[in-house]
Amino acid sequence: MYKVMATANYDKELNKLDNSYIEVAISFGQKFSISPYIGKPLSYKFFREVRIMEKRLYFLVYDNIKIVLLIGITDKKDQQEFINKTKNELDEYRKLAEETSKQLF
Repeated sequence: MYKVMATANYDKELNKLDNSYIEVAISFGQKFSISPYIGKPLSYKFFREVRIMEKRLYFLVYDNIKIVLLIGITDKKDQQEFINKTKNELDEYRKLAEETSKQLF
């Protein structure tokens, strides 16, 4: 079973949405703990997205430390920009996940 955690950016974007999005996002978070490889892979097996109505929820899967890191939510129009930015920041996300896993376990 995977531990699901969110970045501050993800929480900020989630809080801007109405309750129907929040409920669906929370249900996906619960699914990720059991089956983290749902959704569409984005260039890498561990970088993925799922669609929630017209929004995209982005996450990273770290098998070695059993963590799913929720990193952002965007509209379709901002999708490619977010994907490109995330690819440039993969090392920082990995470090964040590893540091957090040390605190959790």
